Amino acid sequence: MVRLYLFAEGQTEQTFADTLIKPHLAQHHRVFMNPPQLIAHARKKGKAHRGGGRNYIPMRNDILRRLKQDSNPDAFFTTMIDLYAIHSDFPGLAASERLRQDPAKRVEFLEKCFAEDVEDDRFIPYIQLHEYEAYLFADPTCFEYADYLPTNKITALKAIAEQYETPELINDGKETAPSKRILAHFPTYKKVSDGTQLAEIIGLQTIREKCPHFNTWLHKLQSLSKDSSKQ
Repeated sequence: MVRLYLFAEGQTEQTFADTLIKPHLAQHHRVFMNPPQLIAHARKKGKAHRGGGRNYIPMRNDILRRLKQDSNPDAFFTTMIDLYAIHSDFPGLAASERLRQDPAKRVEFLEKCFAEDVEDDRFIPYIQLHEYEAYLFADPTCFEYADYLPTNKITALKAIAEQYETPELINDGKETAPSKRILAHFPTYKKVSDGTQLAEIIGLQTIREKCPHFNTWLHKLQSLSKDSSKQ
């Protein structure tokens, strides 16, 4: 049986993975995800402090501990962390600046550096382009169904989405990242309580169609049961 451990940057990713990804993988691909866990951002007096942080070394050590605890070849490990505001000590970050004009290649390069640093074939790193709220731009009409009004603000979000080939290219500026654009129009938006609800309204299939980097990652997770059977 293929088991998957997912380390989430925050509660929104944790809930999204548990609500949308976990049942999809189990029902259609026989990949069984353990309850997603917030990734460590610090460790003090032997205790891991989880969620809300981006420090790389505690994240890496958290993953390495879990890899060691479950060395079964059918156990796999992945992440959901943001490229937006990624910590300065992340491996390959300085070198990735040469790829800043091509965010897709940049994030792939950083994932490769992450995998090389962890050094375990069972680890499948995923870094979100550029943050979770990009998924909500896959279909901004979700805000209408969630009773976010007035509708002219929803139209404004749709206009933003139409400027980009994919919502994943909405950038990582401090005022122009996806979450900042949403908050500019809907100040009452709450990431944890609203984020997953809105994604559920959109649906996993639409998010996959509009977000190719996310879709590639999900394909990798889906294929784990086939890859495991070859071992």
